[in-house]
Amino acid sequence: MNKKLRQALKTIILAAVLYVIAICLPAGWEKNVFYALAYVVSGFAVIKKSLRNICYGDIFDENFLMMVATFGAIALGEYSEAVAVMLFFQIGEFFQSYAVNQSRKSIASLMDIRPDYANVYENGVLKKVSPEVVKIGDVIVVQTGERIPLDGVVIKGQSSLDTKALTGESLPRDVMMGDEVVSGCINLSGVLEIKTTKVFANSTVAKILDLVENASSKKANIENFITRFARYYTPIVVVAAAALAVLPPLLFSSQSFAEWVYRAITFLVISCPCALVISVPLSFFGGLGAASKAGVLVKGGNYLEALAHAETIVFDKTGTLTKGNFKLTQIVPCAGETQKELLRAAAYVECYSNHPIALSIKQAFKQKINHRDVSEVREIFGVGVSARVGTDEIAVGNHKIFAEYQLPAVKVEAAGSVVFVVKNQKYIGYLLIEDELKEDAISAVAALKNLGHKLVMLTGDRQEIGQNVARKFGLDAVYAELLPTEKVDKLEAILATKSAKGKVMFVGDGINDAPVLARSDVGVAMGAIGSDAALEAADVVIMTDEPSKILTAIKIAKKTLLIARENVVFAIGVKLLVLVLGAMGYASIWAAVFADVGVSVIAILNAVRSLYIKN
Repeated sequence: MNKKLRQALKTIILAAVLYVIAICLPAGWEKNVFYALAYVVSGFAVIKKSLRNICYGDIFDENFLMMVATFGAIALGEYSEAVAVMLFFQIGEFFQSYAVNQSRKSIASLMDIRPDYANVYENGVLKKVSPEVVKIGDVIVVQTGERIPLDGVVIKGQSSLDTKALTGESLPRDVMMGDEVVSGCINLSGVLEIKTTKVFANSTVAKILDLVENASSKKANIENFITRFARYYTPIVVVAAAALAVLPPLLFSSQSFAEWVYRAITFLVISCPCALVISVPLSFFGGLGAASKAGVLVKGGNYLEALAHAETIVFDKTGTLTKGNFKLTQIVPCAGETQKELLRAAAYVECYSNHPIALSIKQAFKQKINHRDVSEVREIFGVGVSARVGTDEIAVGNHKIFAEYQLPAVKVEAAGSVVFVVKNQKYIGYLLIEDELKEDAISAVAALKNLGHKLVMLTGDRQEIGQNVARKFGLDAVYAELLPTEKVDKLEAILATKSAKGKVMFVGDGINDAPVLARSDVGVAMGAIGSDAALEAADVVIMTDEPSKILTAIKIAKKTLLIARENVVFAIGVKLLVLVLGAMGYASIWAAVFADVGVSVIAILNAVRSLYIKN
């Protein structure tokens, strides 16, 4: 509990003690003195704030309502009720402050990623300097237990990094020389020397901090509604209370001013909009915090609301549903060759290549390649590669290889990259290379489908490959062989088919999908740790490479929106009921205190649930 909250609690306890003493004393001036003391202790801050706001032109707020109501009660001689209103109002304010403090703590762990210093060598001595003064290309030293202050590349040492604050993942990430590292991670073991690639202002940690700090400024529709509602609601109830106090006694001589002023005071206490004004924004603030703890950064309450209304989810393929890592899945020999011989021939020809397909072939071969057996390596532009392996001339390539060697074409119907192999001018078989599916994506897509979402995939890959991936995932539609501009056009067509309240979500890897991320109702960037494009273009940033976090984000968004709506319905419902009863004379100030403070506390406690949404 911070200092401000402790002081508020002390004030409440002192006022409560004075109030209890006043109640216990017999009628007399001593009783009234203790009531006065209790009122001053509990109400001084409220009256001071109200008067200050009036000076600045902000008249109609909850402090003004409480001040007018209690002054009226004192004028009628209802000292006990005047103190009760102020005391319970302060209790409600305490719960409100405590809840906001807890909400801020939910994001505090993420905000702790800001580094305090960077270690650099000056004249051979290691010194601590501000991260802001380190330049691109400088070498920093990160010791065990320290936080990496800037993005860079490891040039010496190896270690394990705790990335939990960025990704929400508990498992550490191993790094060694040549690996890229991002700021905000904690070095768990060993000493790393890192050559910086960004200044602090452009580092991952700075971008994430900026994103989190500005997230609460982008309000959801329901938050904007509550803001507008409170702006018009409070002046209306003040005028209504004034009319309630004056008109009935003036119109009907049998009615007394004291009775109707009491009803008007009750009406004012009931009408205080605290429950709505704080609990709804608090619900969204808590939802943003719950998402950040799960490694999902949402740029504002409006995007959290959009996630909850996601109707169609559009996926990029490579890097989102698939790993972007090629894997050899089939070896089909012919002409008397064995699978082992066919794979060996292709691996030797590709031994000098770093192409992803060549790497997948060499990885599948698993044996050491004797490079002295390979000579006369030649690239056949647009076709493939040829080389002499021992005494044999071997070539690997795409379907154009048959025309290159004047051989009868062989057509293979396969949803992947087919590598044909020719040995001594003779076709000897083919290898099938496919992009690996993300295991996490299979269960995530199935769960999203069960929730009723329409699932679509956009890809620049060949039609048969796209169809094959879509079939394995059970997607509703796939559009393949799309250029980046064509992806935007296709997304426009999908947006045109959504329902009135439905939203279209696009999920990409954040590197080359910026136009589509920006055009969708809510753009989600996957695996975005260290990706500038994702942090800038996307509305939601998933810091890991797990599609299941999409499901997590949607669940948190839906639960947050449900909690906010519960608070709206509960607060308005109870207040309207007690307002009517108060105006009719059936509700006392004690009922009004419950309708104000009681409803506020219940709504705030309900809003705090959003901090602990299970993902």
